[in-house]
Amino acid sequence: MLQLQWLPNLANSFTITAMHDILYHRHRLAEYDHLEFPGVVPRTFIGALLVSLLASPVVSVINFLHLPKIYSLFIVRLALGCLILSTLRFFRLQIRSKFGLQVEAFFVILTVLQFHLLFYCTRPLPNILALGLVNMAYGYWLKGSYYTALQILVFATLVFRCDVLLLACPIGLQLLLTRSVSLWKAIKCCIVAAILSIGLTVMVDSLMWRRVLWPEFEVLWFNSVLDRSSEWGVSPFHWYFTSALPRSLLAVYPLVMLGVLLDRRTLRYLVPTLSFVVLYSKLPHKELRFIISSLPVFNLAAAISASRIYNNRKKSFWKLFYIGMLGLFLISLGCTIMFFMASYHNYPSGYGLRKLHEMGHLNNTGDVRTHIDTYSAMNGITRFCESGLPWRYSKEEDISLKDYRHRNFTYLLNEHSYIDGYQCLFVVDGFSRVNLRKSIPPVVLVNEPKVYVHGCMNNMEILSRDFPGC
Repeated sequence: MLQLQWLPNLANSFTITAMHDILYHRHRLAEYDHLEFPGVVPRTFIGALLVSLLASPVVSVINFLHLPKIYSLFIVRLALGCLILSTLRFFRLQIRSKFGLQVEAFFVILTVLQFHLLFYCTRPLPNILALGLVNMAYGYWLKGSYYTALQILVFATLVFRCDVLLLACPIGLQLLLTRSVSLWKAIKCCIVAAILSIGLTVMVDSLMWRRVLWPEFEVLWFNSVLDRSSEWGVSPFHWYFTSALPRSLLAVYPLVMLGVLLDRRTLRYLVPTLSFVVLYSKLPHKELRFIISSLPVFNLAAAISASRIYNNRKKSFWKLFYIGMLGLFLISLGCTIMFFMASYHNYPSGYGLRKLHEMGHLNNTGDVRTHIDTYSAMNGITRFCESGLPWRYSKEEDISLKDYRHRNFTYLLNEHSYIDGYQCLFVVDGFSRVNLRKSIPPVVLVNEPKVYVHGCMNNMEILSRDFPGC
């Protein structure tokens, strides 16, 4: 039996909370969540402002019709997804222009057969906002507008993700070595882009955070100078190549390696991208989202390889490659379906809060104070999931299990099954792992109890309700 572990998702990111506050609190900065819960390092508001601006007309209609706030979450994620996919479309159009319709078609097929890239397109994370800009830079790179590509990478580095520098440097070095750009002109255009980028982020984020601030500089200081990213876990050097990329690329992974042998045109784009992944591998803390911006180029290299195989499919030697490629496509489709089914069960606390809203209304007129622990906040709950009065929510951290009974909470959403002074009302299962078996069906998704919803034992109305129990 093989067990494939699924990493917990960070749905309650800073960006999604910022979008909520921009849409619902607008100019009332004192009510913004980040002032009370700033997180480990500050992040920029620029991406959240852009997506909120795109989503605001539909969200205004939702508010006017008094529809549940959760619909606004769907709208902002849809707006973000459309924004990122539009940049991926720009990259695709440049692929068509440079390599032809057939390579473009295989690029689309391979992208659709991958779960992670399209799934992450709607994830409101700084990495994904940077991905949109990187897609644009890739497009201008193919188009031959090299200085524009460098300026976009500079903006992405200084505003959204400082680690884009690990991608910008190999691309810039290649452009210099191939004499595609001149050193002096590249320096000038990058300096101009840097001044404008830093000026924009400092102006916007200093206003939103109420102090003079350049967010990505603090992120760089925290991760690189203080080297504290390892506090969130350490993975071996090879993890991206032996775990993250095989899972995310699927059929693309072997096609990329084959493409290096079949078509040397891929090397021009693969070498800087592989350098980016290798450089990132030196950092101890690793997550797929850190290198998500490398996937479009890997897909391009695989599409070139797939096109070459398809054109030679009738030749006896190539026929085996063609059959193997079709088999890889089917395997990718099966894995993508499996990943989708797993992701559906990967937000247990969100489902738990929705069920609590349906079952937990009390007849008394007092506030219904609900505490959300750190685990629950990371696995499906955002401020878009909250309901109106009399519901009140707390994300206060560092409360010991012994202290809950002395706090005036009505309900708890917690990762622990027993808390003194509270009764477990119901439990929500979440995705745990994939089991591969020799029997039928060969693939089984295993769900296990993840989030427990507790009610205060001092509240007799809660005790009299017919909750499912744990």
